[in-house]
Amino acid sequence: MKPVANTLERSQTSRMPAWELPPANIREEQEAYVLELEMPGVPKDGIEVTVENNELTIVGHRSDTQPQGEVVYRESRHGDYRRSFEIDTSIDTAKIVAKMEQGILRLTLPKAESLKPRKITVVD
Repeated sequence: MKPVANTLERSQTSRMPAWELPPANIREEQEAYVLELEMPGVPKDGIEVTVENNELTIVGHRSDTQPQGEVVYRESRHGDYRRSFEIDTSIDTAKIVAKMEQGILRLTLPKAESLKPRKITVVD
């Protein structure tokens, strides 16, 4: 089982808000996993990151500013972002760090100390 795995998105009902699934990249480094999500239009204070029952959930709220003038053509949706990932116990959830920069949310998910390589000192 991978330490960070994408879970199936829950089906949406007509009463729930429409969520956009932000593109994500995950890479493994020596000390941690790094998860990056593309969320253009989301300010730093519009991000919610929660961990509950080994599920990492990220929600990004876009501002409700309406464009001036009549929209002639639009490819981007205006809904908020939401993505969930299943994480296992090899992640130290108490030390997760999130940083938002230029529309990219970067989460650093540190590996638990028991999984990190360590040097054993040989004694006489």
